[in-house]
Amino acid sequence: MIIRVARDKGERYDDYNVDNINGITILDLLFQIQEDIDPTLTFRYSCRGAVCGSCAILVNGIPVLACKTPVSRVRDMESGDRVTLPSENEFPDGGILVEPIPKLPVIKDLVVDWEPFFKEYRKLEPVLKIDKNPPDKEYLMGKDDKRELEKYTNCILCALCWSACPVIGNVEGYPGPAALAKLFRFYLDPREPNNIKRLSFADKDNGWWACDFHKNCKAVCPKGVPPNLAIGKARKELKGEVDRK
Repeated sequence: MIIRVARDKGERYDDYNVDNINGITILDLLFQIQEDIDPTLTFRYSCRGAVCGSCAILVNGIPVLACKTPVSRVRDMESGDRVTLPSENEFPDGGILVEPIPKLPVIKDLVVDWEPFFKEYRKLEPVLKIDKNPPDKEYLMGKDDKRELEKYTNCILCALCWSACPVIGNVEGYPGPAALAKLFRFYLDPREPNNIKRLSFADKDNGWWACDFHKNCKAVCPKGVPPNLAIGKARKELKGEVDRK
């Protein structure tokens, strides 16, 4: 199988012929190329268990975690599965095209600079702000409320949703799906004052209201976090359309 990999910030693409692909992931494949064919190939990884988000890349036009994606799955992907457009470089016939995730500066080969992603993320103050008047014993939370909050707690900040979001790059200062989902997560947390002030951090044209609900963020999230749902519910809260009965 031919594996075509973006090199030198996309200025060139190198092809590698790899035969041993049975039962391996894309990350295994990159290691195989680096160890057996080209030791100069550069990519980022850490946990190898889909927890750290370090190995986020673009494979055949789809943002994925390299450590979680079997080569066999990529080979079965249809063109309709793509949520971002690949580069103008053609896909190798029957092979795999591997590129850095888009919408972030490329440092080298498949390694990107996440600072633009985290810069917008930090603006929303994604930390717990404890209620100044806590209860005498413990905070109580119903099962339904707990399930709602947990939808947004599994984000690993891999920036796959950022790379797949059509709004990023078109609306300056848009925080991105991950940041907005995290903001809504803290709004729901019973340890914070549950008021509209938390949501107001992104109550602007380039905040909650900039989302066009393409749902790419949910489609690519390796942890199943639905930022689109958080954004829709935040909008309803801000417009006073929530039924609190």
